[in-house]
Amino acid sequence: MMKSSKKIRNWGIVISALLLTGFAAFKLANDTNESLPVTSYYGYDRAIPLKDSVQTVIDTTAFQLFSVAYNSIHDKRVTGLLSLPKKGKKPLPVIILMHGLGDHKAVDYVEYGNNLFLKNGYAVLRIDISDHGDRENDVYDFDLTGDYKYWTRNVIAQTVFDLRRAVDFIETQKELDHKRIGYYGISLGGILGTVFCGVENRVKVPVIALAGGQLNLLYEENALSSEAKDFVSIIEPLNFVKQISPRPFLMLNAKNDEVVPPAMSKLLFHAAEQPKKIIWYNAKHKDTPLDIIYSDGLQWFNKHL
Repeated sequence: MMKSSKKIRNWGIVISALLLTGFAAFKLANDTNESLPVTSYYGYDRAIPLKDSVQTVIDTTAFQLFSVAYNSIHDKRVTGLLSLPKKGKKPLPVIILMHGLGDHKAVDYVEYGNNLFLKNGYAVLRIDISDHGDRENDVYDFDLTGDYKYWTRNVIAQTVFDLRRAVDFIETQKELDHKRIGYYGISLGGILGTVFCGVENRVKVPVIALAGGQLNLLYEENALSSEAKDFVSIIEPLNFVKQISPRPFLMLNAKNDEVVPPAMSKLLFHAAEQPKKIIWYNAKHKDTPLDIIYSDGLQWFNKHL
């Protein structure tokens, strides 16, 4: 399992200090650098063959589970799981469900969400984040400011491409309704999912859980430098969240989050445009009640997807 960055613990301290210095400093911190063509960075050749494979894993009276794989850009092979309910009118609406840092597509909290969505008539596609799960090769310290900062940034960026290719895959499956695609991303899956949903308008309803923005704050005393802002620009959720509008955007966050400080979630929600909604839970990052946080996402999908 990958280690989460020690710098994460300091996000709240840095943000609090910036807020205490007044609005001017806050505005500088919130001024993300878009000097690079970040909104066009994730363009790719859709003509590249998917070379996808779909193999049955489980076939019951209630659902089918398939192991899937397909080619992404940079010669990456993506691994995933596709769940299809037996009941429901075809083609089925589909939810792309993404895990957090150091986990994988079949981790327990993702299985919980998969089962809930499946029981409510949704197909569910889960993939491994780059260098996670079945795709894990070398295990480095995930840290945007450390010795493997370029590798860390590439994990996020590559997964955005992989998710765009996941939509290409969905479009090839006759049982899936490619016009009714939702996204539910948790923690790191929410951070990179905000970027993904910003550049991929084929996703109609994004739900982002336990995530936030302003990644340059990881650089602490150098947070306001152009170097810090430039480095994170292609993976900074604040640079992409505006593009989600006019699609309905839901954020689900913990009031006592010790991993992604609430202030960072507030920054992301503030940057998003309408229609949008945020729900707060009296919990920490890892003890947010699954039944509630997934049920709120389900209600959002039922209403908008």
